Amino acid sequence: MKFYNQLIKYRLWIGIALLVLGGYVNYIAGFWPAFFLYLVGVILILGHFFFGPLRLIQEYMEAGDMDGAEKVLNSIQFPNLLYKPIRSVYFTLKGNIAMMKQDFDGAEKMMKKGLDLGMPMKEAEGASLLQMGMLSMQKNDLRQAESYIRSAIRKGLPDKENEAAAYLQMCSLMMNKREFRAAKDFFRKAKALKPTTPQIVDQIKQIEKYITRIPG
Repeated sequence: MKFYNQLIKYRLWIGIALLVLGGYVNYIAGFWPAFFLYLVGVILILGHFFFGPLRLIQEYMEAGDMDGAEKVLNSIQFPNLLYKPIRSVYFTLKGNIAMMKQDFDGAEKMMKKGLDLGMPMKEAEGASLLQMGMLSMQKNDLRQAESYIRSAIRKGLPDKENEAAAYLQMCSLMMNKREFRAAKDFFRKAKALKPTTPQIVDQIKQIEKYITRIPG
């Protein structure tokens, strides 16, 4: 795995070196002895531009090193050359990092690009729509927030934590609209999932203190 990661990191330069070596072998021995060097060199260079180094980001994300992940993303100089599903993931990750920095306008712009390209899995699309909904709530655009979060629930979310978060956001939106019966229904759905994320658990406890006292 470590070797493969190093290959991804340096494959552009390895590819260029192989083309140069192929040129030398071509000069002294002819084209066919150099063919394999040319072939591997071209594959590595095309892989660098079409697939990018996104695999390297996983290691940083798992370690919680967002600065390292951002450096990998910033090393991609021509994102529009990336294979379409990978380009979608690239823009989504850029949006996630912008959101963590509370650059909500930048996050929305990047995530919209990712969604417009189409996500490789429905659950990934649902997660992006949920984040877009949360961004809209931060901007106090509650109508757009509701639209995004309802779409996220319809598309499907990757795990019960994201599902619970979506239902809690809908609960808050319904309470804001004074649709208390719908708010209670979304709250029950969130609680039934038994999420374990501390932030979501705390939110459930806070809402539970007063939701039973509201009508509906």
